[in-house]
This record gives sequence, C-alpha cells and structure tokens, in this order.
Amino acid sequence: MILRTPLAGHQLLLLPSVLLLPLLLPLLLFRPCDAKTANPGDQLQMQHHQLAAEQGLPEPRAYMPDAQHLDFVYHDHEELTRFLRATSARYPNLTALYSIGKSIQGRDLWVMVVSSSPYEHMVGKPDVKYVGNIHGNEPVGREMLLHLIQYFVTSYSSDQYVKWLLDNTRIHILPTMNPDGYAVSKEGTCDGGQGRYNARGFDLNRNFPDYFKQNNKRGQPETDSVKDWISKIQFVLSGSLHGGALVASYPYDNTPNSRICRSSALCAMFQTYSAAPSLTPDDDVFKHLSLVYARNHAKMSRGVACKSATPAFENGITNGAAWYPLTGGMQDYNYVWYGCMEITLEISCCKFPPAYELKKYWEDNQLSLIKFLAEAHRGVQGFVFDPAGMPIERASIKIKGRDVGFQTTKYGEFWRILLPGYYKVEVFAEGFAPREVEFVIVEQHPTLLNVTLQPSKFLVAASGSSISTKTSTAKHLVNGKLQVSTE
Repeated sequence: MILRTPLAGHQLLLLPSVLLLPLLLPLLLFRPCDAKTANPGDQLQMQHHQLAAEQGLPEPRAYMPDAQHLDFVYHDHEELTRFLRATSARYPNLTALYSIGKSIQGRDLWVMVVSSSPYEHMVGKPDVKYVGNIHGNEPVGREMLLHLIQYFVTSYSSDQYVKWLLDNTRIHILPTMNPDGYAVSKEGTCDGGQGRYNARGFDLNRNFPDYFKQNNKRGQPETDSVKDWISKIQFVLSGSLHGGALVASYPYDNTPNSRICRSSALCAMFQTYSAAPSLTPDDDVFKHLSLVYARNHAKMSRGVACKSATPAFENGITNGAAWYPLTGGMQDYNYVWYGCMEITLEISCCKFPPAYELKKYWEDNQLSLIKFLAEAHRGVQGFVFDPAGMPIERASIKIKGRDVGFQTTKYGEFWRILLPGYYKVEVFAEGFAPREVEFVIVEQHPTLLNVTLQPSKFLVAASGSSISTKTSTAKHLVNGKLQVSTE
C-alpha cells in the first residue's frame, strides 16, 4: 500500500511486520505510564514506520553476473561510466545516477542510488553508503561495488532479503573516489604507492579535517566533493573499501599522542613501534559493526596475517589507531562531524590483484556487503516535532554518556545504531526547551521514538521558573516494534 505523507508529499511503502515475543520482556521491566492522546507526530510514526523485520527472511541468494552486462574484469573510467548509465536506464525504478563532483583531471565522481525510492528520500528510512577506491591502486572494492549494484537490481524481484533491504533503505554507492589514481595504477601490483594518490600527489584518506590534530594539508577536489555530499545527506552507516590487508578497522584512526605513519607498511618497518587503541564513545557499536562484516566474510574473521611480517587481527577486526595512527582519515570525519558510523574495510591482501581473482573476492565479500548495510536498522529511530506535529530540522541529539552527537533532517528524522540496553537521549533545538527521554533497545528490532519539544519562551512565561529537562514516557508495541512517545 502506498501512502503520501504530509511531509513534502513523499511516498512510503508500507510492509507487513512481525510481532515477536522477545520484545515483550523489556516492556515488562518498565514502570507503566498513562499515555496521553497521540499527537500528529505519533500518528505519523504509527502509520509510516512498519518496516519488515529482518529476522525470518531467508539469507540473500548467491549471485553470478551476466557477462553481457558485467563480468569479473577491471573497468576503466569510461567503461564504469557506461555501466552505471546503462544500469540506470535499464532499472529506472530502482536506480538513480548522480555526480558529486569531478576529480583533478575532470573525471566524474559517480554515485548510484539503489532503492525502491531512488529519486526521493523515504521519510523515516535511513540513507547508507559505500565508498570505494579512495586509494587509486586499491581497486578490488571498486569492482565489488559495481557487482553489488548489479546484484541488487537483478535480485530485487526474486530475493526477499534484497527486496526488504531496498524497500527500507536508500543505498548510495560511490565506486571510485580516486579515478585519476586508478588510471595510473598497474594490475598485479600488490604493494607500492603508484596510483595511491590523486593527480596532485595527495593521499585522499589523509585529507579530511581531523578531530585530534589540525590537518594543514590543502583540501582536494575529491575530498571537498565528499565533504559536501555527506553534509547534505544524513548518512547513518558507511563503509570505505580498501586493499592491502584483510581486516575491518573502526574509529578512531587518530589519537592525541601518536606517531603518524604514512602507511601500514612503513609502520611495520619500525621494530619498536607500538600503538594504543583510540576508542570512541560508541566503541561497542563499532566493534559490533566490524564483527558483522568480518564474520559474514569467508575468511576475514579467522584473523590470519596476509604475510609473515604483517600483523594478524583477532576476529578480523582492529581499532584504527591500534593498528597504525593517521591524521585526516575519512572514517573519523564521518563520525565526529556528522554522526555517521563508518568503518574501513580492507578486503584484499594484494592491493591490485589479477582480474581472474575478482570472482573469488566477490564470493568472499557478497554476504558481508549486504549484511553490513542491514545494521542501519538496528537501534533507535524516530522524529522530533513541535507541539503542532511539525518536524524540527537540525535538532541536536546525543545519547547520554556518548558525547558524539548528531542532528535531525529537514523532516525531523533521526537514527542511531545502538546495541540492546537501556539509554537516555538528550534533544536540543533553538527556541525549544531541551528534553531527556529514556528508552530501551532490543535485539535487531528498531525502537521507534518520537520526541515533542515545547517552545521554551512559553514554558518559562507560564512557570516563571527554570525548565526541567526530564520528560515522562509511554511505551507500547506498534507492529512488532517498541514505540516510545514523550509527553
């Protein structure tokens, strides 16, 4: 059933949900509250947040490409562009192609949206992304993302898991962030730096603003384009695909007291070198996301070293700074500046392996690439409204005890990936009294949370006293999800 929402005329596809008994236990632990009449925001949430539960769906099917459209070979920029344009024309209801900018040498930085709503944001449903080939001589991720696009569009009508994912998520895929570097890279080169940098010789994964240290490197068109891109779309989850190791690496990449290495190979040369982890307030979530990728990968979770002289990683994951610290990395920037949970996925021991090995890499990574994106549907999601039920844009939100915050979209939406447990959320917006709301997260089923803020000037005038940041909550089940409404 298609409904048109009162928010900018967006359409949402409503899917059946499953009511699961494990959701009942957390409800019994709460002291019941008297629920007041639902405000317009509550009604909107009840109507438009019926996502199909991931549990109970069959595993995604194995995919083998049709060589007529996409084979396991490396594609230069012209071939990549032709494939993306042809796919967009062939699947107009599932794909949208756009460029976020150009490289130094004028190559488009193409992004393909794959979703059942490719041209419109689906209100209440998250945007996620993959970025490949930030280092031009690490192109396995570039090819994996092209095959992921092909897999999605050819499986939507026959694979229940893919249909669920595309019906409830907008997936943005940037196959190559460094097309100029790729153009001068050499197939079969497992090490070395030829093609790693952009056409001006800058390492793009050292070119972002840094949380711990001032990054004085001149901004490059490719990184400026990505920064502008993620400032306009509230991405919830992201993966950056690299090569040269087999590990899922999570923030922070930098630390206040670090000796900076230009590459992992350089760090390995220092026999006395050692680094300590640099942990985020969301370390539990980042470890979980990394494990989701590693454990669904054919080999990564074994933690086997690529070479005898390189490190092995327990369970196939590592904190970035514990591996080797760096300044100006993309994953830290995503997280600190915009609250997007990005991890770095090193998916090939050889940076630029022979093309005949690409099929093996796809088989190793297919399930991981899909399951990782589904994690965007874990945790808490909802809206922030004013008393009239209108969305509040750019409200600041922070999970208490986790100091990295995030903001609402122009529709008042927010998302945060969290593991099961009890939490408090703090919500602030200019002109409104702040609110603090308690909620609970259960395994693999998002908690739906609406927060209604009251204008601060009216409350102050009415009470003549300071404004309390506490708010009572009513909690109940709506279509198999935990619903929390503030009073």
